[in-house]
Amino acid sequence: MDSGTKVKKGAGGRRGGGPKKKPVSRSVKAGLQFPVGRNGRYLKKGRYSKRVGTGAPVYLAAVLEYLAAEVLELAGNAARDNKKNRIIRRGMTTS
Repeated sequence: MDSGTKVKKGAGGRRGGGPKKKPVSRSVKAGLQFPVGRNGRYLKKGRYSKRVGTGAPVYLAAVLEYLAAEVLELAGNAARDNKKNRIIRRGMTTS
């Protein structure tokens, strides 16, 4: 069987039984703020395709984050031009 070493119960197949690693989300791995897991879940649930690749939700999250950043930057510039501290809906539509 094993080469004479015992694996602790509940170690989940890991050797040594050291401290469990903290899970890292796919958003953190990709360096994004938008949720990769939620995008993947919505893609699967929306019946766009029978199968969804692993890179598709990451790419979608990156594109959505980029678009949101662009719109917010333009709206912030419009608010600053109007000497306002707060972004309003009209500023977002005019930008």
